Amino acid sequence: MAQYSPASINIPPAVKALLAANIGIFLLQTSFEDPLIQLFALWPVDLHGKLDQYGVSSLFHVWQLITYAFLHGGFFHILLNMYALWMFGSRMERVWGSRAFLIYYFVCVVGAGLTQLLFTSYSGDVFPTIGASGGVFGILLAFGMTFPNEKLMLAFPPVILKAKWFVLLFGAIELFSGVTGTAAGVAHFAHLGGMLFGFFLLMYWRQHPPSH
Repeated sequence: MAQYSPASINIPPAVKALLAANIGIFLLQTSFEDPLIQLFALWPVDLHGKLDQYGVSSLFHVWQLITYAFLHGGFFHILLNMYALWMFGSRMERVWGSRAFLIYYFVCVVGAGLTQLLFTSYSGDVFPTIGASGGVFGILLAFGMTFPNEKLMLAFPPVILKAKWFVLLFGAIELFSGVTGTAAGVAHFAHLGGMLFGFFLLMYWRQHPPSH
């Protein structure tokens, strides 16, 4: 994680709403975790035999491509995601405006979810995916492309990097971890999917700038 201070301590409205929603739902998880995970986490499409009449997992529902991003696996999971959302998302919302920021964020979330489904459905792994990391990694990419020479300091080790190298480093780590199976239980390909879909949208916006 990096240390960075936004230009203003005031949190813009879209980021504030996302922070409130994530924290509120995390508090609900403390009492209703099992039903929330079953209904709103992202489950694989094919659980090898547990299919409905349409050939789809009885646990998978389309809305999970968005709702999974509001669930988290523990205090440090949500803390890191919300810290990054505040730190990088606040800056990007000020650049784009709230409407475009939310469009970008949820494109990354859905893209991360689709990427994760692609890998889990064929691997046969039966576990749900949760967390806002796909959207956060997409925002990190946007920050690095928008402010490539902005200096960020890693918390560990305490090294100062330009944002463009910071993004490349994290992307390389996720790719290596996903391919080698390092850090099991982490949705590495979902993180990469969030960055990939974010990149496609940024390329589209270069030709067709979003309205505020």
